[in-house]
Amino acid sequence: MTGIDYFTWFVLISIVATLVIGFVVLAGLPGNMATANNHPQAAAINMAGWLGMILTAGIVWIFAMVWAQNKPAGTVSTDEEVDGLKARVAELEAQLAKSGEAPQ
Repeated sequence: MTGIDYFTWFVLISIVATLVIGFVVLAGLPGNMATANNHPQAAAINMAGWLGMILTAGIVWIFAMVWAQNKPAGTVSTDEEVDGLKARVAELEAQLAKSGEAPQ
């Protein structure tokens, strides 16, 4: 083999490795985004991202990306929101105690 043959193999292997790494990064992206955002359905989003890339050539993957960015109604996303809700509950309990009704 000559030097050009080795260079050709190097380029070919580099291209294949880049494609595989790119595929893995893109397939896992919705799941990683959902996990970073503390999405309650992060595992399902991760699976939808992988299956969407493998089985549907990226069509379901797009829906998984949108799903990763949207949380179901009624979910709390940050500790600040939880603290705010706890303060609101304590305030309402104090108002109930003040009015003479016992909280259930």
